Amino acid sequence: MAAFRSASYSVSPAALAPSSGTHDLSSPVDPLDAFALIAEPDPSSTTSATFLNGQLVTHPSSTTAHRDSEDQVCAQDKVRSVALSAQSHSQPADPAVSASLGQQMVRATTAAILTLSSLIAYVVINSVARAVNPSAFIWYEEDQDERRWISSSPSWLDRKACRWFGLCGTAHFRLVRPRFGHRKAVAAAGQGSNEDFSAWRAAQFNDSAHPEAAWDEAERSRREIPDYVFQYAPLVHLFSDEQFWPCDIAEHLYHITPMLNYTPVQSYWDHPTLHDLDQLNQWQDGHNVFLTSNDNVEHRPSWMEGDKNIPDDPDSDLEKSWPDWDARVDGPIPNDTPGDRAQWYDSAHALREGDNLDGGDNDAEWSPEKLGYLRPEDLQQDEGLRDELRKRFGGEPIHVETTGGRSNAPAILLVMDKGNGIVDAFWFFFYSFNLGNVVLNVRFGNHVGDWEHCLVRFHNGRPKALFFSAHSAGEAYSYEAVEKIGQRPVIYSALGTHAMYATPGVHAYILPWGLLHDQTNRGPLWDPLLNVHTYTYDFPSDMLRASTVSPSAPIEWFYFNGHWGDKFYPLGDERQYRFAGQYHYVNGPLGPRFKHLNRRKVCQQSDDSPCVIKNYIGEQARPRRWASAGAENPAEHPRN
Repeated sequence: MAAFRSASYSVSPAALAPSSGTHDLSSPVDPLDAFALIAEPDPSSTTSATFLNGQLVTHPSSTTAHRDSEDQVCAQDKVRSVALSAQSHSQPADPAVSASLGQQMVRATTAAILTLSSLIAYVVINSVARAVNPSAFIWYEEDQDERRWISSSPSWLDRKACRWFGLCGTAHFRLVRPRFGHRKAVAAAGQGSNEDFSAWRAAQFNDSAHPEAAWDEAERSRREIPDYVFQYAPLVHLFSDEQFWPCDIAEHLYHITPMLNYTPVQSYWDHPTLHDLDQLNQWQDGHNVFLTSNDNVEHRPSWMEGDKNIPDDPDSDLEKSWPDWDARVDGPIPNDTPGDRAQWYDSAHALREGDNLDGGDNDAEWSPEKLGYLRPEDLQQDEGLRDELRKRFGGEPIHVETTGGRSNAPAILLVMDKGNGIVDAFWFFFYSFNLGNVVLNVRFGNHVGDWEHCLVRFHNGRPKALFFSAHSAGEAYSYEAVEKIGQRPVIYSALGTHAMYATPGVHAYILPWGLLHDQTNRGPLWDPLLNVHTYTYDFPSDMLRASTVSPSAPIEWFYFNGHWGDKFYPLGDERQYRFAGQYHYVNGPLGPRFKHLNRRKVCQQSDDSPCVIKNYIGEQARPRRWASAGAENPAEHPRN
């Protein structure tokens, strides 16, 4: 209003005449009408008007005493601007636009309510279900400690997100990088020198004792291993870019502290040995004892990496011919009739030689499905594979006489006589660390300590079938199906997990679309025969004996009932997280004694489950061949 009070406007006398009416400023007047009334210039006007105390006052105008035309134009522009603004705000909004905005607000509100309601319903149902039937949510051994594990987190938000939504330790999550962990520049204090370890280890293997001198003929026969077990011993292709190589179980014990769950039961400096490891069973029968690493696994201590145990390359000629398929490509498997297989397929129900397979009440027992033969639909898939192999190799097997290299990490051979001419040879391989696989750039399943095995079943001195362990399962093959170098079957050890497969390539499991997979290739070739502790084992008496080949091999370690690695880390540990029920770090494994050694069939699962023995194996796209056994250059790989 100050602008109005300071300006003079030219008004014609006619506008102020009684005939045109007077404007009482105290009565309601449309502002546009008032503006039009006072702002319209009149060239013939001799009278000027101003606002004074709310009244319109007129007075004569002279050519020299009033505002010039420039001031009038400026004032008129200001009045028009205010008038137009008032007019625009007085116009009603578009009904269509208002309706659209209202609908959007309703939809957004509905979506928010539904989302919030769903979350509340999920939390309520999940909480009630866990309270009513908690055992339904125990899928793994680690889940038995669910409540205490979640309570270990100091973060209230983390505990609630874990309990309600299954998102545990999200603040600890790190993206996967090609190279796991980061090795510290200086070794951790207290590990001891190599000389100390060498002396400590040598004391456990006293070859000068000659215990075999006290064996009688019967005892010696119980300790003898048939020559054919060594003749058909497997060879192992480790992965070329492996980060955690085979390890010595004695050295592993030198770098751990036994713990009852998370509580030490021995001094840090009191190392258990292969000769007294079974003494740890005095603590809750050993079931909750964990051989816990003295070092942070993510610092990659050298004893855990095991790169000094990479097998030697016995042949430096990188152009040598490698077998692509040293196995039968076509034709029936020799001596694999149902009658022959019935003699060795199930050791508890083996058909004795000379007995008649046909007739009687045993037809269902000896059906093809009960003897591990493939189903008709599987046979059709095999036919396509046979056609491919015929084209590639012309039906001619390829034999390459060569041997693998020696590793400083000894393998474990355990031989069992199961009667009726059936002999099982278990080959165990130990690694100090298992690097879990990756799903959608998230790594699951790391653990300290890793036992893998291969079983070769013999009948009357002939190899019949093999089982390759892979995670909690595995696959069985006829001896004729697998790749061989000479007469020795070839195994492929997967990157990180060390799962065992019959071919190089990518091996998907559990999840669809290959989201979870292992990878194998023709890396360093390991010959376990060059460094092995050999034993015989009688299951009914639970008696492990050092064989005549290595009579001084310790046996007490075999009876340890606990875990060969750390207990899965608490949620409060910055290394741990869990998504979708899968842990980043899990419990260390049990030892060979708990690998179903008394199995009737070659497969590791329950004896009542079918054990399919595959007669053909497929090969994936062949990865590059390994060319050197040296440790990786740290500069070539980013570290996490």
